Order: sequence, then structure tokens, then C-alpha cells
Amino acid sequence: MNDKPARQFLAVAPLFRVAAIEPATAYCRDVLGFTAERIWGEPPCFSMPHRDGLTIMLSEAGMLSEAGDKSRIQPNGGDGESLGAYIWVMDADALFAEFKANGAQVAYEPTDRPFYGNREFAIRDLDGYVIAFAHDIAAKAARHP
Repeated sequence: MNDKPARQFLAVAPLFRVAAIEPATAYCRDVLGFTAERIWGEPPCFSMPHRDGLTIMLSEAGMLSEAGDKSRIQPNGGDGESLGAYIWVMDADALFAEFKANGAQVAYEPTDRPFYGNREFAIRDLDGYVIAFAHDIAAKAARHP
């Protein structure tokens, strides 16, 4: 008999406060290749772009009771260098090429991080969030010997 409980965690979605929902959603769609079927609210203020099972929630400042205070948009704690999200992918190099061809603002190019065994790069979105994308170097090597 298996005493281990059934799987409970399914996914996590980072929430980014943005200055303007429509351009932020368009960036996710046009530059990062996400799908965004809908923007909620009247006026529009919230969207959930998704790609390959990953969802990012975008909330225009003012939606979550900030009364329209754009100063609440402080990417990565306000320092402009810390990561807002770290996303594992199958092939960081291929994804980097895709994003760069689509006009993404590159925070840093693909780099090996031997300390934790990942190859990663990062982009900066319209609101200044730094988002890293990485693959496990050993796992990729095993898939493509």
C-alpha cells in the first residue's frame, strides 16, 4: 500500500504588476510567443498569457486595490537586476534565438552556471522585469548525446 498522498501541486504563476495591460500582454504574445485569449476587467486590467503549460499573470497597477498607483510597479524589488522569475525550459539556446529574433530586450545572453548546472539567459520586459530561462546542462546532454 502506498501511503504517499496524491500529487497536489500543479503549477505556479508569477504575478507581475504592469503599467499598461495591453502592451504588456502584447509583449508576451508577440515577443515571447505566449497565447493570450483574453484581458479581463472594465477597463481592461488583467491577463494570463500562457505557453507550454506555463502561465504568467499580468495585473495593471490599480487592479489589486492600489488605486492606480503606478509607483507600486517595482520589478524584482526595485533594483532592476534581481530576477522576477526563473523558468526551466528544454533548450535555452533555441529559445534565446527565438526571443532575440522577435525583438526581446536581452538582460544577458546564454551563460553556463556550473555552480548549479544550468545554462541560462534573461530578458527584460516592458516594465523592467528580468525573467531568466534555463535548461539543465546534463539533462540536455542526455537528450542530445
